[in-house]
Amino acid sequence: MAKSDHLKTRIKRVMKVFKPFDFVVIIVLIIGSFLPFLFFFLQEAQAVDNEGDRIAIVRINGELVDEFNLDEVDDFEKTYYPADDQYNIVQVEDGRIRVKQDNSPDQIAVKTSWIWKNGQTSICLPHRLVIEITQENAEPEYDVY
Repeated sequence: MAKSDHLKTRIKRVMKVFKPFDFVVIIVLIIGSFLPFLFFFLQEAQAVDNEGDRIAIVRINGELVDEFNLDEVDDFEKTYYPADDQYNIVQVEDGRIRVKQDNSPDQIAVKTSWIWKNGQTSICLPHRLVIEITQENAEPEYDVY
């Protein structure tokens, strides 16, 4: 039996397992797997707006604690105390901001590292601290509390 005959036999076996509608479902699922990429790409494109200064908004328990103009502020560190035995050290440097250190168990905000683009966020859930970058003249689409 030649190699090509062996390949044809295998293809026939596979074709017996699949029904014609199965291929349609597979193609739809493959195309659907790219929809999240398309959604986030379009969202990122809308978020990038070069008008106005970038503002870092710091909230604790949904309350506005600080605002920093990332395009004008000098480099510094500031420590926030959301509750007893909780702290977050926030660092601003070269037009970007991050949670440098905190004593939360998961360290998600610390691992997020630097944020600098409009729409980016850094969140420390155990301490309920949120840092969000927005444009100075942009109207918020929604409020998170």
